[in-house]
Amino acid sequence: MPDKPEDSFASEMSDVKPLAPSNQADIKKNREETPGQLARRQAAVRHKLLDLNFLATDDHIELLKSNDILEYKKDGVQHGVYRKLRLGQYQIEARLDLHRKTVDEARREVFQFIKDCLKYGLRTVMVLHGKGDRNKQQEAIIKTYVNKWLPEFEEVLAFHSAQKQHGGTGAVYILLRKSDEEKQNNRERFGLR
Repeated sequence: MPDKPEDSFASEMSDVKPLAPSNQADIKKNREETPGQLARRQAAVRHKLLDLNFLATDDHIELLKSNDILEYKKDGVQHGVYRKLRLGQYQIEARLDLHRKTVDEARREVFQFIKDCLKYGLRTVMVLHGKGDRNKQQEAIIKTYVNKWLPEFEEVLAFHSAQKQHGGTGAVYILLRKSDEEKQNNRERFGLR
């Protein structure tokens, strides 16, 4: 019959020597990234990008109706320029379609769309926000928020509901500020300082 389990374990461990104590921690970094680390890093980057988005959604705002007209013009925008925008006489350089988006999705998309348009020097763009005709109260939720968000951009000079052929009250024309580079090009082209 074998010895007690404790005796068997002691005999097996008799030639084992303890490790020498060390004052240094093992700081060798594991080079392989785990899926969890990757997911946390991506979430942190997304969160940081969302933090840059200053467009508010938590305010209580009175909802617009489907056929309400959006109109906004900052001081300094010439009447003729605003009139051409209102009549859809400028070439639309980019479009954003917000149909079937939630308010939060629309918020992110409008923010990124305006930033991208500014980055590429676009001046006249359009957002298709819809009319809200599908809901019973005929309240245009996304349209209401677009109307609230656009004036929050310093670079948005004016906007107006589109002409019928471009979506009518379900879309909005937007006039963006010229980039500094474009302003300088105009000065050089027209001999101004």
